[in-house]
Amino acid sequence: MVKIFTKNMFVMLLSIMIGTLIITYFVADVVHRSNIETLTMQHTAEIGTLEKKNINFTSHFLSSSVLLDKSREDRAFGDYHFDLAFLWYTSALSETNETIMNLYKVRAIDNCTNAMPNYFNSHLNFEEAQTSFSDTKAYTTYPKYLEILDIYLDLTGVGARLTNLKYNASQYLIYLSENLTFKNNTVTYLENMTEMLGLFNMTMGLIGQTLEEYEEFQDEIDEYEFFEEIR
Repeated sequence: MVKIFTKNMFVMLLSIMIGTLIITYFVADVVHRSNIETLTMQHTAEIGTLEKKNINFTSHFLSSSVLLDKSREDRAFGDYHFDLAFLWYTSALSETNETIMNLYKVRAIDNCTNAMPNYFNSHLNFEEAQTSFSDTKAYTTYPKYLEILDIYLDLTGVGARLTNLKYNASQYLIYLSENLTFKNNTVTYLENMTEMLGLFNMTMGLIGQTLEEYEEFQDEIDEYEFFEEIR
């Protein structure tokens, strides 16, 4: 009787142990699967966030670049007309024929008038591009991208300042050209233009300095290396 009882107890205990192991296994498996699902959801969310940031970064950078290109285009048209205006103005100053002098004077004024809206639009686009490049920085943590974006911010800032100076120079050149007159076979001004000439020359000097700064940033962008050289 004792043997039978002992055997039954052993079988029952063994069954309980096996059952406990099975339950523990299933519980552990459920927990493991739950952890995997949680991690998968977290990774999916992280990947989605990264993809969204990458898309936003690319979109903002492209938009900024388009604005920058438009700024450069408008500035180039402005420079074309301004250079012609200055050429006609200097030609008028040295002219000995009143009729031709007046013709050059009108051409100088017309070209300045054409240059100014181009410089104005370029200035606005440089400012908008600067804001857009600044916003782009929110969508990346990569140091190289942040560094090149800072250079673009410097470039667009200088570009905005440069086009503002060119706009002012165009306005001054209009005033100077409008006051040209022909007296005693000599080209002179209708009134004292000393102050206006001083403003124009000072602005042209600032344009030269600002242009050098602009070209330095442009060269820095053109020569920028995103990846370290293999040594």
